[in-house]
Amino acid sequence: MGISLKNVQKVYKSGDVAVQALKNVSVHIPEGTISVILGPSGSGKSTLLNVIGGIDRPTEGEVHVFHEPVHELTDQQLTEYRRKHVGFIFQSYNLIPTLTVYENVEVGAEISKAPLSIDEVLKGVGMYDKKDKFPQQLSGGEQQRVAIARALVKNPRLLLCDEPTGALDEETGKKILRLLQDVHKQYGTTILIITHNPGISAMANWVVKMKSGELVECIENVHPISAEKVDWI
Repeated sequence: MGISLKNVQKVYKSGDVAVQALKNVSVHIPEGTISVILGPSGSGKSTLLNVIGGIDRPTEGEVHVFHEPVHELTDQQLTEYRRKHVGFIFQSYNLIPTLTVYENVEVGAEISKAPLSIDEVLKGVGMYDKKDKFPQQLSGGEQQRVAIARALVKNPRLLLCDEPTGALDEETGKKILRLLQDVHKQYGTTILIITHNPGISAMANWVVKMKSGELVECIENVHPISAEKVDWI
């Protein structure tokens, strides 16, 4: 069980112009692992994440996540799939500025059928003491911690992270990566991290390398390192 893609293609069309974002991608990622999708801008890694997360549909091919045939789901079923299984963390945080830290996390809890305790999750990400503050009163690293808490409180089986450290300095970035490792250890969450930073791949169980829409290599890392030891490239 886990994430399996078979001959997945994604073509975006704009008028007469067609751009192939994914080209016959086939890969299996075991459940309960941390994986890094590595590649330069335009390599297809965000499209791959969106297809796995049910945000986008493949043009061709099969996508199975925890035995769920994501490529066959209706729009309503995709909404339920995302609500039930998937947590999203973005580089831009996407916090609601008019809501407090607690209320932002509460938004995630309200769309889940089996949410975790908001207080416990905020304590876990080190933001409980700032639960009454607003996003503009927080640093970038603190806002990212709140975004992680909002995704985590849903109690997802799959956590999708799109450049979660892209806007952060090295020290703060490593703290966020450490937090993701702690989440994985405590909850057994399957975590996929998109990054262009090859140093981060050393902390993953699996490394998926993308280039020009193609899967170049999928490597198992039998000795992942702690986030603190990641080379910041």
